[in-house]
Amino acid sequence: QVQLVESGGGTVQPGGSLSLSCAASGRTFSSYVVGWFRQAPGKEREFVTAISWNGGTTYYADSVKGRFTFSRDNAKNTVYLQMNSLKPEDTAVYYCAADPAWVRLIRTGTPDYWGQGTQVTVSS
Repeated sequence: QVQLVESGGGTVQPGGSLSLSCAASGRTFSSYVVGWFRQAPGKEREFVTAISWNGGTTYYADSVKGRFTFSRDNAKNTVYLQMNSLKPEDTAVYYCAADPAWVRLIRTGTPDYWGQGTQVTVSS
């Protein structure tokens, strides 16, 4: 069982930056692939980024590539999402998710565990 708690959301102007964190419970955090998804009002939830078990591999949606950086610290059971050059279309509730399987998290969008979400608003 893994519990995920996101933090760091807020409101920022276009072009600004925000950093999200996701803290996980459990001793086997390093056994899980972790990802971020987001859901904007009136839209379906979409994949944002994922990171492998040891942090050696990251994968980004085209919409955030070059602007977002995803990292993890397994010693702290925490992942970090640095979001730069934010745009109004990045506005959404951001969810942290974890799954043992890379393919299932990225391709199916149905990971085993979800956080409660944190709001990110990009507005002038």
